[in-house]
Amino acid sequence: MHPASTTTAPVRRQIRSRHRTSAPRRPSPPPYPSPKRMKLLTEVMEKAAYAVVEREDYGDISCEQCRSGERSEELLLCDKCDKGYHMKCLRPIVVRVPIGSWICNKCSGDGQGRVRRLSQKKIIDFFRIQRCEKDDIKEKCRSLQDSRKRRRRSLVYQKKRRRLLPFIPSEDPAQRLKQMGTLASALTALHMEFSDDLTYLPGMAPQLANQAKFEQGGMQVLSKEDIETLEQCRAMCKRGECPPLLVVFDSCEGYTVEADDQIKDLTILAEYSGDVDYIKNREYDDCDSMMTLLLARDPSKSLVICPDKRGNIARFINGINNHTLDGKKKQNCKCVRYDVNGECRVILVATRDVAKGERLYYDYNGHEHEYPTQHFV
Repeated sequence: MHPASTTTAPVRRQIRSRHRTSAPRRPSPPPYPSPKRMKLLTEVMEKAAYAVVEREDYGDISCEQCRSGERSEELLLCDKCDKGYHMKCLRPIVVRVPIGSWICNKCSGDGQGRVRRLSQKKIIDFFRIQRCEKDDIKEKCRSLQDSRKRRRRSLVYQKKRRRLLPFIPSEDPAQRLKQMGTLASALTALHMEFSDDLTYLPGMAPQLANQAKFEQGGMQVLSKEDIETLEQCRAMCKRGECPPLLVVFDSCEGYTVEADDQIKDLTILAEYSGDVDYIKNREYDDCDSMMTLLLARDPSKSLVICPDKRGNIARFINGINNHTLDGKKKQNCKCVRYDVNGECRVILVATRDVAKGERLYYDYNGHEHEYPTQHFV
C-alpha cells in the first residue's frame, strides 16, 4: 500500500499545479467583416437623377392673390399649405423660381415689413462704431483739407478729369442714428451680420484668388486720388458717419434704399461687401443679391460676392427693369468693378444728382449674366 501511495501523490500535485498556472482556452471568435465605406449624401445627390413628381390634384390650382390659374409656369406652390401664388402677384415680387423648398409669407409668418426702432447703444454695438475724440476728428479734417489743397495745386497743369466724391453725412447725429437703425433692422430681419469688407472663409475662395491681374481683358484701375476718397468714406463709416441713406420696406419691391439728403453726381454710395466664393460653387445658389467680383480667363477661378450672411446697405439697392424705357429712366447709380491696389473691389457710385426721398436703382445686367428683370416695377 505504501509504494502505491508514494507513486501516485506526485502525479496529483503536477496536475494541480498545471491547473493553477494555465487559463482555460476559449474558441477564437469568427473574424468581423470589414466595414463598408459609406458615400456622403452630397456625392449621392450629385449623381442622383432629378425627378419631378406630378400630382393630379394640382391641375386646378389658382393664384390666391388674383384667383387666376393662367400662366401656370409662373405659379409657385407653398410646400406647407400647397396654395399657389403667381411670382408677380407676391409682395415683394419673386423674380425667379426659388431653388429647393419655398414657403409663402402666410406660412412663414414673414414680418419683414416691420422696421424696428433700435436704441443708440444697440446701433453702436451692431455697427461696431469706433468712438473718436473731438480733437482727433478736427485733426483728421485739417489734414484732409491740406491734402486737397496740395492736390489742387498739383493738378493745375494736368488734364481735367472727373474724380469720385466722398458722401456727405447728415449733420444731425440723431438723423444718422435713424439711418443706421433702418439698416440694422433690415439686416436683422434677414438674419445677417453687418460687414463693410470682403470676407474670406475656409472652404470658399481664398484672398489670394482675388487678384485683378486674373481679370480677362484687364480691369479699370482706381486712381490714387480716388483710393484716398474711398478710404475716407470707409473711415467715416467706422466713426458712425454713414452715407445719407435710409432702408425702407416697400410692399411690392421689398427692402429698398432711398436718399435721405441730396447726393451729388459721382458720389461714392457704398462698397459691395460679403463672402467671396467661386462662381462654380454658387451655380445653384438661391441668393438673389450675388455680385460679380472677378471674371477670370479661367472660368473656374471667377469670383462672386455673396451677401447672404454678411453685408451692408449695398445689398438692398434695387435694380431697374431694363426691358422698359420707364425702368431705364429710374437708374441713378452704377456698380463698377475696380482694381484697388491689385485687388478687385466693387463700388456703387451715383451717376447723376439724386434728390432727397428718391430711391436708388442701378442696372443688374451691367456685366455678363442676363438677370431676369422683366418683373421689376
